Amino acid sequence: MLQITIPGGERYDEQKEEFVVIKPCLLQLEHSLVSVSKWESKWHKAFLDKKEKSNEELIDYIRCMCITQNVDPEVFRFIPSSELAKINEYISNPMTATWFSEDQKKSGGRGMKEVVTSELIYYWMIALNIPFECQKWHLNRLMTLINVCSIKNTPPKKMSSHDILKRNASLNAARRARLHTKG
Repeated sequence: MLQITIPGGERYDEQKEEFVVIKPCLLQLEHSLVSVSKWESKWHKAFLDKKEKSNEELIDYIRCMCITQNVDPEVFRFIPSSELAKINEYISNPMTATWFSEDQKKSGGRGMKEVVTSELIYYWMIALNIPFECQKWHLNRLMTLINVCSIKNTPPKKMSSHDILKRNASLNAARRARLHTKG
């Protein structure tokens, strides 16, 4: 969870061409599957795609991330840039020490060209028997768990004849060197 502080004061609303008074407040934000699901239900498009989001869409995602109750909607339009930087850093944080090799990334259950939506992530959770309470985890941590489960559930790739011969030759060479023999 991330906590950010919105300072109070009077701000000029360029859209309405008037001054708006904002009360200071502390917002608690959670980048989770629940947040993504809320955002996608409003905007009817995938949040996790690489396409650029408008300022309105990004501010609305911050609103979807907010777990603080009874927040004035105007507050979200006046988040200071320093706090926006903290939010972006929080969203980008992997929240785990787990990492994947390129082979694991390629063989993990997700297609690289697949459009990832909240429903697809829920499907992965169901297919991998991940409990629904994980939907409130930081999204990057949940995605890492999905990758780990997918990799662990994938049967090992069968080796080609060439790879088997290469491995056996390597093992034989190591044994000959260790035992100081010629054959």
